[in-house]
Amino acid sequence: MIFSMYSSYMFNKKYFIVFLIVFMLAACQSSQVQETQPVVETGSIEYAEMRPGIRNLDELTVVFSRFDIELDFRKSYFASEAQIFTGIYEGLFSYHPLTLEPVPALADSWELSEDKMQWTFTIRRNARFRNGDPVRAEDFRAAWLSLIDPRQDYPYSSLFDVIEGARDYRNGIETDPNKVGITAVNSNTLVVKLSSPASFFPRMLCHHSFSPIHPSMINRTDWSPQENQRNWVPPVSNGPYRIISMNEESIVMQKCSQYWDNSKVTFNNITIKFANNADEAAYLWNSGEARWISGDVNIDALTDRSGIQINVMFATHFYFIRSSQKPWDDHRVRRAMALVLPWDEIRSNYYLPAATLIYPIIGYPEVEGITKTNLDEAQKLMAEAGYALPASGSLSGIPDLVIRIPPSFDAMRVGSIMANTWKEKLGFNVRVEVISFDRYYQSIDEDDYTVGSMTWIGDFADPYAFLMMWRNDSNLNRAHLDDADYEALIDKSMIEEGLTRLTTLAEAEKLLLDRGTVLPIFFNPALNIIDTGEIEGWYPNALDIHPFKYMSFRGFRPLPGVAMAN
Repeated sequence: MIFSMYSSYMFNKKYFIVFLIVFMLAACQSSQVQETQPVVETGSIEYAEMRPGIRNLDELTVVFSRFDIELDFRKSYFASEAQIFTGIYEGLFSYHPLTLEPVPALADSWELSEDKMQWTFTIRRNARFRNGDPVRAEDFRAAWLSLIDPRQDYPYSSLFDVIEGARDYRNGIETDPNKVGITAVNSNTLVVKLSSPASFFPRMLCHHSFSPIHPSMINRTDWSPQENQRNWVPPVSNGPYRIISMNEESIVMQKCSQYWDNSKVTFNNITIKFANNADEAAYLWNSGEARWISGDVNIDALTDRSGIQINVMFATHFYFIRSSQKPWDDHRVRRAMALVLPWDEIRSNYYLPAATLIYPIIGYPEVEGITKTNLDEAQKLMAEAGYALPASGSLSGIPDLVIRIPPSFDAMRVGSIMANTWKEKLGFNVRVEVISFDRYYQSIDEDDYTVGSMTWIGDFADPYAFLMMWRNDSNLNRAHLDDADYEALIDKSMIEEGLTRLTTLAEAEKLLLDRGTVLPIFFNPALNIIDTGEIEGWYPNALDIHPFKYMSFRGFRPLPGVAMAN
């Protein structure tokens, strides 16, 4: 999913180091959820007066940065939307709030065939949509088939390629949906046949794209309220909360009485407010109105900084070089572009500079990225590709190299370095285009630029969450990469397991780097403002996703087996 916040605030080094150390020390302790939180000394950081106390124990108010929310999860790919979806949608599994391991949700039980190619899920008989209708196996099948409909262009359709026949169906090669390995045997039994063993399949099923859809919503186009639309009806969802109102200022969600695990849901209402800017977010925190800020915030304006939470995410900010036009379709040209860049200068401003696409995770082999400038090799590669630098110092007969960036100071800094280097060292005629935030992610779907940038958060804790997006038929492949060697490596990994599989995926990542498709810049930290001594069920984690179901004010969560009145 795309990281949807461009922060105007450059972290104060003192705050970052202290809070990152606190997070890492906590991560070294037991992974079990603690009943009480340890008191942490935060050194010389000064905190001002405390905020006003909790006003309503039944309600949580959260602040997000303002942007257009898409409630149709088939169309969505922003991180803030994924957070909202933890409240209103639920699939067969959901994320554990701390470990992110799959937690059984609508799957009451399941069986895996001996060859690990077929999963049989039994759906909870008390699973309900918000209107009381039962959630059926057919609702999963219809939802998943709609998401890979070849007539659509849904961003996460390629996630379903692990299912037998899904890739051919979404590409229009196979037109019969019955050839896709998704079968509703009866109302409570869903059988899924895979194209190859995929040990990460349960982790993948935590993603909102694998949620069921109520029959009335499959073909409905106005899941989110349209401008000036009257009598808008919220989507028929199936999660722990249901939306009761939504406008430009806020979303209000109410505890859903039909939810199968209703007794474990504490808050009666959750209000998500959309702040216009970082100062407004800080004000909502200082006033006590908001108890969690997830988005752009002015840290200097906070009167109480005890809620600052910073942790490393499974996320990377990178630039990419598109392969849809000559000469950028030649990997020798792309590699030359990567080799001439002054990487120390580009990455010098970041606390977590990245030479690789995938943040190092346990068990994943180390991958060597490009860290040093090598002008001689770059010019040799350009000559081999037929683009030797002429005496005039400027190449002719090729399109302008267009770098497309959003209007942030850092993007302008990096974009300028790249533009000047590629013009001076390789002779390209370079233009930098600055696109407004509200249009940027739509603009990088277009075909009129060469280099773009984005931040990607892995949707599940596996390298495939980053590598699947560069497949030649992926709707997330904004680089338009079509590399037979890369395809072969990904195909090979799909029939492997364990370290053998991870080694093959590491080879695929190295190919992306060596051939200049991806230019990693830094690994992203997550910034949240929340008092975890006050709110239970919220934990820093690698995806920066926090299921609303588990949250409560400390001391007010019901004991196991004790139901709360609705």
